[in-house]
Amino acid sequence: MRQLPNFLTTLRLIIIPLLILSFYIPGMVANIVSATLFGIAAITDYFDGYFARSMRAQSNFGKCLDPIADKLLVIVAIVMLIRFNPTNPWILFPGLIIICREVLVSGLREFLAELHVSVPVSKLAKYKTAVQMFAIGGLLLGDNGSSYVFYYWLGGFIEVDVTFLIISAIVTFAKILFCLAAVLTVVTGYAYFRIGFKNM
Repeated sequence: MRQLPNFLTTLRLIIIPLLILSFYIPGMVANIVSATLFGIAAITDYFDGYFARSMRAQSNFGKCLDPIADKLLVIVAIVMLIRFNPTNPWILFPGLIIICREVLVSGLREFLAELHVSVPVSKLAKYKTAVQMFAIGGLLLGDNGSSYVFYYWLGGFIEVDVTFLIISAIVTFAKILFCLAAVLTVVTGYAYFRIGFKNM
């Protein structure tokens, strides 16, 4: 049981290439598969930390790979979203902001670690991660296609138009959350830049 946090971290790493492949599944079911895979990975992100703390099972393996898996999951998902929605400004600009922040903060953390300067994760940063995960999950569900998949899975008992409106509402809300995540990304990243510049 003490290896459970490391197992969840490893599972998240395994899901990442599957997430990439899910974008190339023929037909509209790709939306459902990619959103489901991302949702599972996001859940493991929460529970690996929770179990590591509650079971006092922190390890160097987890400390090293957990943040790597988190950043890879988010960056890969955003890159694939941009790849398949290259002209959508609701995805392109917030996505690029988030990716740039993750790369810059990773570099600053490495620099500060060499100076033995630690920057604790703030509550706002945790909220940012939660908003980011919900936003990406909603965007993966897709603007179109998903409603028809649900329609056929439910045997046609729900009107396509009604289901489509529900999915559209989810995706619209996800776009707003994604923009909010980009703003929170800049705000939380400022703490790293400020401390980094002080130690240069």
